[in-house]
Amino acid sequence: MTTQQLQGQTIAFLATRGVEQAELTSPWDAVKAAGGEPKLVSPEAESITAMKGDWEHGDSFPVDHQTGTVSASDFDALVMPGGTVNADTLRVDSAVQDFVRGFFEQHKPVAAICHAPWTLINAGVIQGRKLTSYHSLSEDLKNAGATWVDEEVVVDQGLTTSRNPNDLDAFNAKLVEEFAEGKHSGQTA
Repeated sequence: MTTQQLQGQTIAFLATRGVEQAELTSPWDAVKAAGGEPKLVSPEAESITAMKGDWEHGDSFPVDHQTGTVSASDFDALVMPGGTVNADTLRVDSAVQDFVRGFFEQHKPVAAICHAPWTLINAGVIQGRKLTSYHSLSEDLKNAGATWVDEEVVVDQGLTTSRNPNDLDAFNAKLVEEFAEGKHSGQTA
């Protein structure tokens, strides 16, 4: 990976309280290492507290932009970290759904890991797509019209997905590659 693959790109990281810390910080570091500029977007106004697993509190992170004040047009790509509480909160937020849908409508790459695909269901963007997630979401995703597979990382027309923190190395490498490629014509809402 060259350090300039994402030079000049601004990457949105969508998260709220309860985000899985490793799924936020590891891709964040990968984006920075590739020359990109990560920005935390959240329904929260000031900061969010991450989790290590679903039970142990992690670190707090400052929010750069609140949902509803920015759109997909302001960014080159989107990373959606998991965490059960994070994903369950985000998926029912209409401003979040609109924000996510905007990336698909503009054919921009999106990367989602673990429980984050729950939000993709509510945003209405996974019908006919092949993806993976944390195993407990498999039936939800199938019922929403996706083809779910149990693989380390799956790429479908600019949508990169992985199952859990154990897949972060593969997830990070693939999201940097997909983001560097830019828009994908098959990435649609």
